Amino acid sequence: MTRVVARADELKALGAQPIRGDLRDADSLEFALRGVRVVVAAAHSMVGRGDESSEAVDDIGHRTLIDVAKQAGVEHIIYTSISGATTDHPIDFWRTKARIEEHVRQSGIGFTIVRPTALMDLHAYELTGKPVLEGKRVVLFGRGENPRNYVAAEDVAKVIAGALKIPSLRGQTIDVGGPENLTALQVIALFERISGHRAKVRHIPLTVMRVAARAMQPVHEGMSRLIRSGIMGETTDQTFDASVTRSRVPVSLTRLEDWALNRITA
Repeated sequence: MTRVVARADELKALGAQPIRGDLRDADSLEFALRGVRVVVAAAHSMVGRGDESSEAVDDIGHRTLIDVAKQAGVEHIIYTSISGATTDHPIDFWRTKARIEEHVRQSGIGFTIVRPTALMDLHAYELTGKPVLEGKRVVLFGRGENPRNYVAAEDVAKVIAGALKIPSLRGQTIDVGGPENLTALQVIALFERISGHRAKVRHIPLTVMRVAARAMQPVHEGMSRLIRSGIMGETTDQTFDASVTRSRVPVSLTRLEDWALNRITA
């Protein structure tokens, strides 16, 4: 399901049947869910604003999806949450995820909740590694010395596939993380090593970022949220024990270096 079917041409070529749907449009969801047995909900709008705000998509939109799925007779919903989601989390995005988790549990639909750590495809590559490969400046919040867990999106997809196939994972919440905890500086060093490029790094002091987050709040709530999550990533424990994932789902977890080498040589 996608808001713009033309964007799903690659999936269509693989045999999928894209259908238009929008989490903010209950009628489109009712049509899209006809005859559907399983829903995998992975959309989010963490940095959105206006009619694409996190409240409209991550909260109201997902509540509508779950409610319509129940009416449509969906048998199993797999909800992609986030590692550390709690109702008292200091950042609203995590609180929203926790509330939707509870809405899923109370829906009466068979469910599995998947909680990934930071996706290496975005946080380790797009924001850090890619600028190194392209000879551009890497911008780090703070000193970049706080270890963080990164997981490959493909590995998260494998866990979701496992949840579809393994009956015992119904009604379960599965934390998903990668096999390594790396600081931003270690990520930079890794991409320097495999590319042969010396990184240009700019550190933005956390005090500056805190001021920026407050200033952005009334202007662009999504950007303020993103900045605050970056500050959190440098000031709180972001590590994860991958044995927790392996104990729940038989999946091989990808190291960042292997992921990066495969991407560069692909």
